[in-house]
Amino acid sequence: MAKPTAPAAVTIAPLTADRLPDLAALFGTSSTTRGCYCMWFLRPGKEVEAGWGGANQQAFEACARTEAQPMGLIAYVDGEPVGWCATGPRARYTRAQRSPVLRQRDPAEDDSVWLVPCFFVRRDFRRQGIMRELLRQAVDLAAAHGASAIEGFPLAGDARRGSGEAYLGVEPLFAASGFTVVDRPTPHRVVMRLDLSSRDRTVGGSRSRPTRRKSAGRDR
Repeated sequence: MAKPTAPAAVTIAPLTADRLPDLAALFGTSSTTRGCYCMWFLRPGKEVEAGWGGANQQAFEACARTEAQPMGLIAYVDGEPVGWCATGPRARYTRAQRSPVLRQRDPAEDDSVWLVPCFFVRRDFRRQGIMRELLRQAVDLAAAHGASAIEGFPLAGDARRGSGEAYLGVEPLFAASGFTVVDRPTPHRVVMRLDLSSRDRTVGGSRSRPTRRKSAGRDR
């Protein structure tokens, strides 16, 4: 498929059971997402590696059908799935909780603080602001579900990253959405947080917004 020059609008929707085929189509465009199926931060590494491919997909889809909150958000352009952002209560991401990157977290907040652990944007739709819009609406989704705050653990700084790292997001992307640094656990990673205690918590529908050719972060 030819790379689009300027999509008119991107629409973001929470993942629901009826949208799982759309996610499968999106993840099928990359060998990494097709294998991992966004289970990396949900299960121990050995389980994810053993389930690479079909088993990970089955496990993720089972979670998507039973979890009270959406497993994330899908981005569409002209009805076609082009991007993904995982998000939900930090308690969901058991592997991330054990990571040294989150060593300063307060476990008592795991149910009330949401996490944005990863993104995926289809190769031919990168650098068009889709990741930025996914993050913006992840904030809205967390607020609508009563989260007290939302966090990410992106790559530190704004140096150019390869696609193998960019799935975490980058520091300027989160900063542009109002997140502030709460910890720098390594020279290459940063924990960022946005307080939602005073934010409007009205649940809204999907919205369409113009995309731009350049964004604060680099889409995976």
